[in-house]
Amino acid sequence: MITSIVFDVGETLTRDDRYWGRWADWLDVPRHTLSALVGAVVAQGRDNADAIRLLRPGVDLGAERAAMETAGLGEVLDDSDLYDDVRPGLAALRSAGYRVHIAGNQTARVGELLRSLDLPADTISTSGEWGCAKPTAAFFERVLATAGSDPGATLYVGDHPANDVAPAARAGLRTCLLRRGPWGHLWADTADPAPDFRIDGILDLPTVLTS
Repeated sequence: MITSIVFDVGETLTRDDRYWGRWADWLDVPRHTLSALVGAVVAQGRDNADAIRLLRPGVDLGAERAAMETAGLGEVLDDSDLYDDVRPGLAALRSAGYRVHIAGNQTARVGELLRSLDLPADTISTSGEWGCAKPTAAFFERVLATAGSDPGATLYVGDHPANDVAPAARAGLRTCLLRRGPWGHLWADTADPAPDFRIDGILDLPTVLTS
């Protein structure tokens, strides 16, 4: 029986449009150029940050992020970045008795910004705060410790088969692939291992879990 549901962040709860747009502006390249490169590396199964590395070989991403913050162009996140089903979907799950958690590969700053949005979630955590990131086993160990639930009672929901579904399954969690964003659409029907559930939106989840 599933008691805890843990959500990925990027392209699961939040749109990445503004994130990549700000990077394109910082790198002084057309937004379409960076967007196309992100799509290309995604299709190749590579880290999406490789799109930036293609434009700036040898780039120090940490140093660039720090420079962007100093210039007042750092990470921002508000309700306009959330998919429309996030607040009602998370609220519906909590009303149904599930504990809801958020944990994804984001910076500590994004963790602060997410918590400032007062989302209907029991906990909000990021890899930058934990010091470990998906797809490592350490990340999912922290997920379970934070959720306080057994692996088989914990569902991880994400859009990325390689970063979300596969490593969560290896850690013994139940899994759900959200058909959203480039990863969720590109690999929706080819995820290996297959997820326990596939959904098109968060509001589908309460029904899927009780059917």
